[in-house]
Formats: sequence, C-alpha cells, structure tokens
Amino acid sequence: MPIDLRAFAVATAGFSSFVNLYCPQALLPLLAGEFHVGPGEISTLMTVGTAAIALTAPFTGALADVVGRKRLIAAAMFAVVVPTVIMTFVGTVPQLAFWRFAQGLLLPPIFTVAVAYIGDEWPGSDVPRVAGLYMMGTSIGGFTGRFIPGVVTDAFGWRAAFDAVALISLAAAIVVALTLTPEQRFVRSGGLFISLRQMLRHLRDPRLIATFAIGFGVLFNFIATFTYVSFHLAAAPYLFSPTLLGALFFTYLVSSPLLPWVGRAIAIFGRRRFVLGLIALWIVGALLMLAAPLAFILAGLTLCAVCGMVCQTVATGYVTMTAAEGRSSAVGLYASFYYIGGSAGAFLTGLAWTLAGWNGCVATIVAMQTIMAIIVALAWEG
Repeated sequence: MPIDLRAFAVATAGFSSFVNLYCPQALLPLLAGEFHVGPGEISTLMTVGTAAIALTAPFTGALADVVGRKRLIAAAMFAVVVPTVIMTFVGTVPQLAFWRFAQGLLLPPIFTVAVAYIGDEWPGSDVPRVAGLYMMGTSIGGFTGRFIPGVVTDAFGWRAAFDAVALISLAAAIVVALTLTPEQRFVRSGGLFISLRQMLRHLRDPRLIATFAIGFGVLFNFIATFTYVSFHLAAAPYLFSPTLLGALFFTYLVSSPLLPWVGRAIAIFGRRRFVLGLIALWIVGALLMLAAPLAFILAGLTLCAVCGMVCQTVATGYVTMTAAEGRSSAVGLYASFYYIGGSAGAFLTGLAWTLAGWNGCVATIVAMQTIMAIIVALAWEG
C-alpha cells in the first residue's frame, strides 16, 4: 500500500506544532528554581503560548486565502524556529515569556490550516482516518516536546534543550515543504470580512458551539494535568529529574496506535455515546492520580492522555464535518476556544495548587470533565 505523503505531511505539521507548544512543560520545576519563582509564575510560559494561539487562530484562514495553504503552513514552520532559538539567550522569566508568546503566534498558521486542509482535501468518509493520523502526529509531537528537552537539560542544560527543539522544528519544516502537495479543492473565503461573517454564523450553530466548548475542556485538562503533575512528582517523596518528568509523556504515545481507528469506533458506538464513555474513563484516570503509589499516578496519567487525545480527535473531525462552509474560520474558532481552555487550565489550576495543592488540581480537572460530559449529553448528535 503506497504511503499517503499528504497525510504524512499534515501529521508532521501537527508534530511540529506540539513540539514547540509543550517544549517548556517538563522543565518548569527546574526553571522555577533557576529563576527563583513559584509554580504559578513559571506556568505563565504555558499560559502566554496558548493565549497567543487563541488570539490569532481565528484569522489564519483569511491569511491562507492570501498566501495559500501549503505556503502558509511551510512558512510558519520555518519561522517558528527563530523565537525558539532566541529563547536560549534570555535571562529572565518575562523575556522567556515574550518569546514564548511570539512562538505561539506562529503556531496557528501551522495546525489550524492543516486541519482545514484535511477537511477540504479528503472525502468526508476519510476525514476521521486522516484526522486520526494528524492527531497521532500531535501526540508524538507532544511527547517529543517534553521528553527530548528533559533529557537534553539533564545532559547539557535547559538552553541546549531549546536549541534541540529548534533543530527538530527545522527538520519538520523541510519535510513538509517537500511532501505536502499544494491544495487542490480549497475554495477561498473572500478575505477577512467574509471570514468574520462566517465566524458569526459558526457562533450561531449549536453543534459547533458545543464542540468549541469540548475543545476548551480538552486542553484545559491536558495543561492542568501535565503541568501540575510535574510539580507534584518533582517534590518529595518522588523527586523526579527533568528526564524523568519528560518520560512521563510516554503516556502520550499509548494513544497513537488507537487514533487512526477512531472513525470505526464512532461508527460502532455513535459519536455521543463514544465520547461520554471516554470522559467517564478520563475521570477515573484523574481520580487515580490522587493515590500515593507511583504506579497509580502513572496509570491515571495514561488514561488521561489516551482519553484526551481520542476526545480531541473526535472533536476536530466533527468541526470539519459540521462546518458546511468556511472550514478555516470554523477550525480557527475551535482552536481559539481550545487554547483559551489551555490558558485557563494553567491559570485556574495554579490557583487550585496554591489553595489546596495537588488534591485541588485534581478536583478542578474532574469538575471540568463533568461539565464536558453534560455538554456532550445535551448538545451533541448521536
């Protein structure tokens, strides 16, 4: 069976986006110590990146109208290397946060346009399969962006870790430039004002609003879980090093073989029932992390990673299938809600950490999962 180079290219784009998005996460406890700040303050490195994405994601479709989809994806992938390299020279948390913000601004032209490309360039029946491959790329990217910096930091320091991420990003950009074919079925939306009108129509569609809300909850829980479990396990009695904290994200890889089969699971169980079952398992995973034994915490993280990635795959595919027109703007809005959720997850769970420690973080995560289940039960079609 021939390799689908287009699917490989969009998966590589997702990989690159998540390598950059999550590259500081396993290093946060070490960076907090180096810069003499607390967990809440150093977690702004995650908040500013997701906030930048939320600001620009809805407008990348209009930019793609002007530049073209392949061209915009490839250009952004090369451009994101620059702030990643500059981060190796900074000396304060605000400087690091500034370049994280710049990094975040360049990510929506990669992943939102890639998701819209999937919706346009493949038949509707094939979208869940390709979306699953794309999500597999993002899961591997999320793992790589946490594990490799952790290993490099232990060996050479955190500045070298960001250089390693820059090299990985450059390699991914070259791959996409060489393998992603120019768009064939893309219908231009007509510019910024047309995109804005399409966004307003999307915001009147109850199915899309509900899906945007699920996206908010997915990244809220991912950021909340994987940011603050690092602080939990870096402290006594676990005392994890950056390499061990990065190794936690092997849990992301567990979902990778499952994601291409999401479309079949939806056909068997129905979209709503399938996602409600996922959220129930996700809650179990969060509760397992309250236990003291490391084995229970790792089992809980694995469940959270798998359920979250599969839920994100379903929601991403549902957006592209639900939006009859203006897919770029629909995916952009979904990305905005998704990354606003990530910023909220870092901030609100930081408050929970300050008030009630790790138990407060888990309570916050379970509350968001419960809200997501209610939304799916009431607003999603079967």
